[in-house]
Amino acid sequence: MSLDIDYYELLEVDRTADDKVLKAAYRKLAMQYHPDRNPGCQVSEARFKAINEAYEVLKDPQKRAAYDRFGKSMPNGFGGGGADFGDIGDIFESIFGSAFGGRQQQRGPARGADLRYDMEIRLEDAFTGCSREIQVDVAARCDACDGSGAKPGTTTHRCGTCGGHGKVRAQQGFFMVERTCPACQGAGEVIADPCPTCRGEGRVDRRKSLTVTIPPGVDEGTRIRLSGEGESGARGAAPGDLYIFLHMARHKLFEREGTTLFTRAPISFTIAALGGEIVIPGLDGAKHDIRIPAGIQSGKQLRQRGAGMPVLNGRGHGDLVIQIDVETPTKLTARQKELLCEFRETETGEECPASQGFFGRIKDMWDDLTE
Repeated sequence: MSLDIDYYELLEVDRTADDKVLKAAYRKLAMQYHPDRNPGCQVSEARFKAINEAYEVLKDPQKRAAYDRFGKSMPNGFGGGGADFGDIGDIFESIFGSAFGGRQQQRGPARGADLRYDMEIRLEDAFTGCSREIQVDVAARCDACDGSGAKPGTTTHRCGTCGGHGKVRAQQGFFMVERTCPACQGAGEVIADPCPTCRGEGRVDRRKSLTVTIPPGVDEGTRIRLSGEGESGARGAAPGDLYIFLHMARHKLFEREGTTLFTRAPISFTIAALGGEIVIPGLDGAKHDIRIPAGIQSGKQLRQRGAGMPVLNGRGHGDLVIQIDVETPTKLTARQKELLCEFRETETGEECPASQGFFGRIKDMWDDLTE
């Protein structure tokens, strides 16, 4: 299928259109009729080829002049042959991204790999912040060749396969695909005499010590990035980063949710009935006096403002929440039992309204069933 349409009409531009207008029109239409956007449509495919042919002619001043004078009957050598691979690459890249076009890829060896280090810290360390010394095994820059990979006293040479570009191109249908050069692995240079220490890699395995500063307020899963402390890139390429992932050790007293600290405080039934005071230690070493109101029930939560975890990279602290658990005594002396019996004899039911209400509902249910 062919399209015998005027080139200017194909590109939807005036005959006075300049190069900028021509290119913008071509890019728009090429994206619209690209075969990958219209799979199986012969009309779109024919339109796409015709658009390429029109742009190939009109973007060239000599071909355009010949076309304006003779139309499609212009002399041999001036005919259209489809847009060049640079323009097609631009269109393909704008549709599918630079991963296919390869135009934005950086020349040279790949950046070094990022590394992960898992560190467990105490809740107290997360509260105050701290510094830790760690040791990591990494592929570090070779000191003998200063990371070049070449034997000291020798130099590298430009790669003959890619001409020093680090990339090679191959035609695939309408498109020019760019890949990393297999001869130099993207470096653009080859090593004739490799460094004996690193065997031409430019890096060697090494254990190094690092200081990690942990700010107050970090939490489970907090990530700390140490820029440039990952693996060195091959042949002098930029190093990767080291990421420290923090994990909280289980605390014997507190649990944490964000900046809020939680703890459970079992108290005697006499304190629950009469009221009193308990002391809870803070992670900062301070003592927090917690007042227990008379008649408190199990499950009741008391809140101490500002006694929780600090806000990471911010100001202030969260709260400390104490959940009260009223403990029933299991070991009583004879005298204590005697006193409790005396207390029971004086009960009217008003002392425990929830209990009285529950058993009252049970009585009502039995009454309903026996009627």
